[in-house]
Amino acid sequence: MTTKIRVPGGVPARLDDGFERIRREQKLPEDFPEAVLAEAAQVAEAPREPRDLSELPFVTIDPPGSMDLDQAVHLERLRGGYRVWYAIADVAAFVRPGGAIDAEALARGETVYMPDGKMPLHPKVLSEGAASLLPGAVRPAAVWRIDLDAEGRTVGSDVHRALVRSRERLDYEYVQAAVDTGTADGTLGLLAEIGRLRLELERARGGVTLPTPEQEVVPDSGTVRHAPESGQDSGTIHLPDAGAANGAGYRLEYRVPVPAEAWNAQISLLTGMAAASMMLDAEIGVLRVLPPPRPSELAKVRRVAAALEVPWPDGASYGAVVHDLDPKNPRHAAFLHESKVLLRGAGYVAFNGEPPPLADHAAVAAPYAHVTAPLRRLVDRYATEVCLAIAAGEPVPEAVEAVLPGLPDIMSSSGRRAGAVERACVDLVEAFLLRERIGQAFEAMVIDTDDKGDGGQVQVTDPAVIARCDGRLPLGERITVRLTQADPATREVRFSLA
Repeated sequence: MTTKIRVPGGVPARLDDGFERIRREQKLPEDFPEAVLAEAAQVAEAPREPRDLSELPFVTIDPPGSMDLDQAVHLERLRGGYRVWYAIADVAAFVRPGGAIDAEALARGETVYMPDGKMPLHPKVLSEGAASLLPGAVRPAAVWRIDLDAEGRTVGSDVHRALVRSRERLDYEYVQAAVDTGTADGTLGLLAEIGRLRLELERARGGVTLPTPEQEVVPDSGTVRHAPESGQDSGTIHLPDAGAANGAGYRLEYRVPVPAEAWNAQISLLTGMAAASMMLDAEIGVLRVLPPPRPSELAKVRRVAAALEVPWPDGASYGAVVHDLDPKNPRHAAFLHESKVLLRGAGYVAFNGEPPPLADHAAVAAPYAHVTAPLRRLVDRYATEVCLAIAAGEPVPEAVEAVLPGLPDIMSSSGRRAGAVERACVDLVEAFLLRERIGQAFEAMVIDTDDKGDGGQVQVTDPAVIARCDGRLPLGERITVRLTQADPATREVRFSLA
């Protein structure tokens, strides 16, 4: 389950206070220092001028309203295969090594997202302006050219600096609708074709893409619906502090990603794998790694699968098993939640010389590097600079080489902070929306149980809440629970068996 919450529109005052407390607890940076803003304004006017590829009809595919656009894609069919053009925002074209922007980015590590805003890695004049691949604007980019055979396997890759111009800013729903209605052509049609091929290759090599829904907050008209089969409140919760003029509020929902998101993600994974291969061959770079699961963890997950009657054929990898699961099935949802233990422990490793003993990412089932989100993640800029130097046959810049050893610690620290902020925000919104419903009953399914059998976690269907529940819980079964605690001050929600 991805625990992301998006709150459109205004934020209730009491929630706003809670978000501010989270910022203080996690010591999130506020405004950028004046020196950083001044440097950003200056470099936004005069980036480097590389070769011109602006004639290629790139498009971006992102959530609606996104302004920090890291990637643009153009796909071509070749005789016997495909060509992937993937343009990545060239942040290094604007950031002077050792300058104010660079120093502040090293301190921040990554963009931190909250329901009421974000703490960006770079000033908005860059991240949502001069460096963003916004439609109609010529922008500097690191452009990957990756050739695939007819089965979607990589047969060659290269990266170089270029100027690009995105033609359109598309979102996933638009792309999915075009594919579903048969109107997708050019890049959109090929995205579905290549994406499906890459997903099959992922399955074959044992890679893992978890088909889990996202948790989000959506606007509501203010009316309360009732589920006719149960008589219970369906989860539409009015927030009187939000949108008081028109009575609008919010409700929690689960959103299942559309297939277009997985196809698009495969292009990013493809590029990250190409970058990792390039750096390993050159014996310098920084990789995203995940160790293989311990035998004891794998054995436990297999026992959970058997208990939940989730098929696990002999010889099948964990990745092959989850590719066929439906998160709407309560037993499958419980298995997906329980099996996340196999995907814990991801980190970064930098090397300059002999490649590291652990170079693979177990979920990707191959070496992998982060290079496709430099507007939002610091390590991507440095990994991209390494790849650009390798591809050009030039030494890695000394300023980049000097920072590489410290990147794993920087990214580990910023990643922990971003994760803590995200979880705290989800907990706060859940507690706020449920605070006046103590004692009410809800339909839920059990997605986790304690080893001692005295409680676990339940996923309430409506509203979309995941929380602690006390009592002896049947893993993977639907049950009725009663809300016993919902405290925005402590951000705690708790249920018991009804």
